[in-house]
This record gives sequence, structure tokens and C-alpha cells, in this order.
Amino acid sequence: MSILRMLQQAQGGQGLGQLATQLGLDEGQANSLTEMLAPAIGSAANRQAQSGGLGTLLGSLRGEDQAVNFDDAAAAASPQGQAQGMDFLSGLLGGRTQTEDLASEAASRAGVDTSVVQQFLPALAAMAQGGLQRQVPDSAIDGMLTAESAPSGGQGLMGMIGGMLGGGQTGQAGEGAQTGGAAAMLSQLLDADGDGSVMDDVLGRLMR
Repeated sequence: MSILRMLQQAQGGQGLGQLATQLGLDEGQANSLTEMLAPAIGSAANRQAQSGGLGTLLGSLRGEDQAVNFDDAAAAASPQGQAQGMDFLSGLLGGRTQTEDLASEAASRAGVDTSVVQQFLPALAAMAQGGLQRQVPDSAIDGMLTAESAPSGGQGLMGMIGGMLGGGQTGQAGEGAQTGGAAAMLSQLLDADGDGSVMDDVLGRLMR
């Protein structure tokens, strides 16, 4: 399941519509923006993980209280939720300026006022961050952080994920199985290529 699909299923499929209502968008605009921005969030997270920032990414997902932003659109749209989403995005993209530039580009492509998208994007990011936390709880993140830092032939967690997806490794019983399953799920959620993001060219400029 991609981040886009995860968000589309939030709150029984009503989450994006409720988020739109909170921020003064119609549902069609919210869906169009989400189809552009959710894959972009996944792509940025994947790039961070692949470029040596996996521990930072996992750290940003730790904290089970974040899941409220996935479960409640009003929480994601609140000033606190938007601030949390902005911090998450700034960590992925390299700064607040890059996040604002992404919002401006999405607003231009969707024909929506930039000021509205500058609220919608961090709220959407907060919802995505909460959804990732819901899928990969703290106990699994702790296991992945341990795997990521442990010496394993230079492979670390990314090697473990690649092995599992390629059929070369399987999870062990108990905590190892939980960590392996969570790693595979995280890899699938961050698989931006499957989403076909139209914003990848923008990310390429922003994340240099």
C-alpha cells in the first residue's frame, strides 16, 4: 500500500474530505492535491532513507501520539498538527523554504490558492506521518533503528529490506519477525515509483 492509498483510506475513507472541510477546500481539490503531494512525500522520504538518513526518518516517525493526526482530520488541520507536519516535511526536504516551494508548485498545478495549499500540505503531511506511525509502531521502529545501526556486512536495515523484497531474507520468530514485517511495510509505503508522482521533477530541484 502506498502513502496515497493509505491517506485515501484514512478514517474509513472520509479523512481527506474532512480535511478539505477543515481548510476550506472542496473535496475534488483536496483529492487532486493529495494525488500530487502524497507520492511526493513518499518520494522525499524514500530519498532521505536511501541517502543515509534512514535513522533520521525513523526517528521522525517515532511517537505513537502522532497517530491522532491520521485518525482525526481536525487534529491534522489544527495549528499544532500543521506545525508538526511542517517539521516533518522540512526534515524530508531540507528546510521550510523547500516545503513552501513545493506547496506553491502544487497550488499552481492544481489551480488552488497558494495560501490554502500552504495549510493543506503540512496538514496532509501530519496525517501521513500519523498513518506511518499507525502502520509501524514504536516497538518496530526501535527494532529497525537497532538493525540500522548494527554492523551487518555494511548492509544495515536497507540491505535487510532489499533482501526481503527480493526473497533473500525472511523474518525470524518473535521480535525479529515484527521488525522484518515492519521494515517491508515501510519499504512498500515509501515506494514512490509505484505511485508515478508528477512532482518528482520538482523534488529533484528542491532536494539538491
